[in-house]
Amino acid sequence: MKGNILVIEDNEQNLYLVRFILEKSGYQVHAAMDGQAGIDMANELKPDLILLDIQLPVMDGYAVAQNLRANPQLSSTPIVAVTSHAMVGDRDKAMQVGCNGYIEKPINPDTFMAEVELHLIKQS
Repeated sequence: MKGNILVIEDNEQNLYLVRFILEKSGYQVHAAMDGQAGIDMANELKPDLILLDIQLPVMDGYAVAQNLRANPQLSSTPIVAVTSHAMVGDRDKAMQVGCNGYIEKPINPDTFMAEVELHLIKQS
């Protein structure tokens, strides 16, 4: 396995596609279906990368990113927002709360892995 990736995503279809692409590329994928579960899983796993939806139940992705950045053990873990929030200012807001990158939904299966791996390379 290349590494551990935590996907925090509440839409089962989106999660299925992301998991399929990542696992096909050799990554171990862990999934959480809401913001709080994502924080709990990140604290337990210490993943190599977190892919974070913004519209989540329990706690939105912005609050999740802020919470993860406040944890010294996760403060340098790359977080990439993967979201349909594509209005003017959404990318900036995601970056302000601690995300390292931003991928718009619907994802492009042909380019998704290259976009994800850019953030894994930066971390190494």
